[in-house]
Amino acid sequence: MKVLKFGGSSVAKPERIKGIVEILKKYVKAGEAFTVVFSAFGGVTDSLIDVAKKAEQSDVNYLVEFEKLKARHIESATVLTSGENLKTLLKYIDQNNDDLLNVLRGIYLVGEVSARTLDYVVSFGERFSNKIVAHTLVENGIKAEYLDARYIIKTDRNFGSARVDFEETEILIAEYYAQHCDAIQIVTGFIGSVSKSGKNNGKSNDFGLTTTLGRGGSDYTAAILAAGLNASVIEIWTDVDGVLTADPRKVKKAFTIPTMTYAEAMEMSHFGAKVIYPPTLVPALKKKIPLYIKNTFNPDFIGTFISNQRNETEHAIQGISSIGNISLLTLSGSGLFGVPGIAGRLFSALANDSVNIILITQGSSESSISFAVQPTDTKRAKYAVEKAFANEMKDNAVNTLFIEENLSTIAIVGEAMRFRPGIAGTLFDALGKNGINCVAIAQGSSELNISVIVPRADETKALNALHEAFFLSDTLTLNVFLIGVGLIGSELLKQMAQQAHFLKSERAIELKLVGVANSQKSLFDINGIDFTQNLKSLLADGEVTTPDKFVKKMIETNASNAVFIDCTASADVANNYIEILGASISVVTPNKIANTGSWAQYKNLRNAARKTGVKFLYETNVGAGLPVINTLKDLLNSGDRIVKIEGVLSGSLSYIFNNFDNSKGTQKFSAVVKKAGELGFTEPDPRLDLNGSDVRRKLLILARECGFALEMNDIKVDSFLPQVCIDAPNIPAFFAALEANDNFFDDLIQKSHSENKKLRYVATIENGKCSVGLQFFDSAHPFYLLSGSDNMIVFNTERYSARPLVVRGPGAGAGVTAAGVFAEVISIANYLI
Repeated sequence: MKVLKFGGSSVAKPERIKGIVEILKKYVKAGEAFTVVFSAFGGVTDSLIDVAKKAEQSDVNYLVEFEKLKARHIESATVLTSGENLKTLLKYIDQNNDDLLNVLRGIYLVGEVSARTLDYVVSFGERFSNKIVAHTLVENGIKAEYLDARYIIKTDRNFGSARVDFEETEILIAEYYAQHCDAIQIVTGFIGSVSKSGKNNGKSNDFGLTTTLGRGGSDYTAAILAAGLNASVIEIWTDVDGVLTADPRKVKKAFTIPTMTYAEAMEMSHFGAKVIYPPTLVPALKKKIPLYIKNTFNPDFIGTFISNQRNETEHAIQGISSIGNISLLTLSGSGLFGVPGIAGRLFSALANDSVNIILITQGSSESSISFAVQPTDTKRAKYAVEKAFANEMKDNAVNTLFIEENLSTIAIVGEAMRFRPGIAGTLFDALGKNGINCVAIAQGSSELNISVIVPRADETKALNALHEAFFLSDTLTLNVFLIGVGLIGSELLKQMAQQAHFLKSERAIELKLVGVANSQKSLFDINGIDFTQNLKSLLADGEVTTPDKFVKKMIETNASNAVFIDCTASADVANNYIEILGASISVVTPNKIANTGSWAQYKNLRNAARKTGVKFLYETNVGAGLPVINTLKDLLNSGDRIVKIEGVLSGSLSYIFNNFDNSKGTQKFSAVVKKAGELGFTEPDPRLDLNGSDVRRKLLILARECGFALEMNDIKVDSFLPQVCIDAPNIPAFFAALEANDNFFDDLIQKSHSENKKLRYVATIENGKCSVGLQFFDSAHPFYLLSGSDNMIVFNTERYSARPLVVRGPGAGAGVTAAGVFAEVISIANYLI
């Protein structure tokens, strides 16, 4: 005998019931012996509770809701059956609807619904659904009978969550099935009845008050039947492909666990796995009856097999579960230390007030005991504890109970964890790198479960981070948010699209663009935005945004393994960095504004990143794609001391002076500047390059990386532009003034040639002093051979004294800058793996 159970989602619509009929036909054709348990139609139990509550509150709309329920069941019966079969079914539905309406009217008049009455009201859901399914099977040529479980499942009077009398129930099940073995029994889930006088010998009219087995009790019904029938297997048919590694509504990459032990399944179910109702496993374990968890909508999928056989798995854990809303209560004080019986008094007080404890943790100091409860139990728990320790609190030996709300419990589960080092380390490393604080921790000596309590707002983020760490450790998903899709941003997206396949297949890094914005519009999609799409066109239809709004929405997304990329030159964006870092999101940017504000702001940014354990990377602030800042950090971290740094830090100025020098007087300086603008090397107003302000910013960043607490005004800039060029009212006037002063620049270049030197615009740090200006260099200096638009940074240190360390390469262009940004994004992914 097999016992099958189908949940509410499986019978939510007539079309789905037809699908179940096809599944059951296969069992009949194979000659299988089976019985089937059905839940109420999807949503009906909640609707019945709502109707009863409305009636209790004297809300006449309970009649409207009742009529909707009545119509739903009649419609299903009409769609699924016909003729005399339908006529008989409708008579049953009408009679029971009359009974239900009479009860609801009574509730309305009295203004009260007891747990006993509510059990009776909600029982109609299973009674209607199973009666309809039984008649539907008959309609399709399957010999089936409706069995009201109240005849065979006997319980105590604990209405709402009754305890089963297994001894009497198993006798009744065996006797009933022996007498009705010629038809498939379709059994109401969730409900039972109070035993009146022991055995009833299968008399169909002999049952007491209606009880329910707790929400999810239809699974339990199936297990109770299986125990009474000594079934070979229990099949729980639901709407997912078995027990998944995590809740698929919160973790999109969750996948089916093929095999589990009873203990693992029990742990998963207790900590929020919705597929299995926890009591289901008790009778199954006792009789060693294996379970299959299968999908009604994917019937050929094998699902999850649960038994007492432990199977080796490649993963360290089997699954991750969570309870989404709990309260943590802490009893503390000097009066707890070394006093025997404190824990006994505490938990006895809670038990006496029927408070269920989800998690317990106590440190070896014995100064505090923390325990987690459902929010609905918080007030009752507080009252019970304060009553039990009233004297100690009065004497200040025990503190007032400390309560923390809006928390979630997350548990990693698996028998393979036992004696396997590093599991806890992986857990806390994954949470820590995503800025998730653990409020409390609990682990038993069995090592079957490690539980942590985290802020409720971080539950989904924590689940995804842990799922990545334990199940997808071979592939890390980096959630990318990008603001700025101009030259650098667009080139970055192009490079990401080109490299995405390689990174995933060869480097186990999956890049997912979750949010993107330009100066006016934004797009968000937690499932990912295609890199290859025309984002400018997509953004045209996006949501109107500002940098502040974009950052707020990004933080609200609370994605795990997140990185924010700023490819703008906007102060409004940079002003959000501290908030972003504080939200445990790494920042990568070529935007120099944040790092060239005040020294206090510079320090605050680093402190914000350090505090949350995320990265703030800005290599492209100084040398575009060149490894300037990282090289400097490596030198300093290895104990070297900087003597002097010289740098040609502007690709545009490098191009201008190299070409002016190479022309040997055949081109005027103004013509070279104009040509550089046409090639895109300078800003539209070349003075922004020629006045040295960009080089000044870069030098300030380098100086601060060396540890010098400098402000922008501390850096001396010798402008080589004649004042008339600087004061020009517009760009045409500037070029006119520049042409008028070409002789000034001719004199400079002739001087450099006469001395066999090269003219370079250089930034210098020496003895804590910083300066920017034109200098002449002979052939002994590395700057002499500089060409094109290359940048060059020369490090003179104690170790590199005889010959300096030189970094040289392209210093301008969207391609190399985007490549530098991309490299830092990959470094964050490698850090998170």
